[in-house]
Amino acid sequence: MTNAELIELLRKELPRLLAEDSAVRAQILALVQTYAAGKQETDQRFWEMLAEFRREREEWNRRFEEQRAEDARKWDEWNRKWEQERAEEAKKWEEQQRKWQEWSQRWEQERIEDAKKWQEWNQKWEQERAEEAKKWEENSRRFEEVHQEILAVADRLGRQMQALGARWGISSERAFRDALAGILSKTFKVEVLHVIEFDASGEVFGRPDQIELDVIIRNGALILCEIKSSLDKGDVYLFERKARFYEKLHQRRADRLIAISPYATSRAREVAARLGIEVYSDAVDVPPS
Repeated sequence: MTNAELIELLRKELPRLLAEDSAVRAQILALVQTYAAGKQETDQRFWEMLAEFRREREEWNRRFEEQRAEDARKWDEWNRKWEQERAEEAKKWEEQQRKWQEWSQRWEQERIEDAKKWQEWNQKWEQERAEEAKKWEENSRRFEEVHQEILAVADRLGRQMQALGARWGISSERAFRDALAGILSKTFKVEVLHVIEFDASGEVFGRPDQIELDVIIRNGALILCEIKSSLDKGDVYLFERKARFYEKLHQRRADRLIAISPYATSRAREVAARLGIEVYSDAVDVPPS
């Protein structure tokens, strides 16, 4: 039999053995007395503790009564002093109330006079503030207009300088085109796509070559762009041929042809007008529709 089985058997049979077998019961009691006090010893200890609690309670009551009597004496003494001080404070309060009444009447008169002066000053201040606000709004509006005009002139001058540099080889034509394409994107609120197509039959240049164009798709409309630092008659004819090649290649007619150059010759503008090409000196001049 295992220990677990033995313990389970004792758990089941021990209560019955204690009730029926006096020898077993006596043996169990003898074993238990080794670890726990007997009834007589427990009762004796209980009454001893009870007597000790009673003595402590009597001592605590005695001290409490003594403290209560001392507190009552101190309270009577403090109460007498408080009554005396209260009488003195009441006398001082009456005097203070009299002075307060006099001061309150004088203050009320001054308040009425100050209120009248304040109202007059406030009306004057409101009038001056309204006039200053009007002047400030007008100056702010004019300043913003001048500021925007200066920025526009500075931007235009910068692009013209960049175009002049590209024209004389100081900066690249590609950098100038990218700068104006960015301005054009802001004007139309769309992306300007630089597309490269291959002209296999040589329709544009007379021999097979790449064709580069800037394309805008806006609300379903197709807009083809040519951006150059300078524009002459030959550039206009070349742009018109590239645009027609793009239309033929994609089987779609362009809604607008736009050329942007700060230096467009008069002959270039004449040819562009005849071919239906819009010419602008700056990207910001291009109307969005």
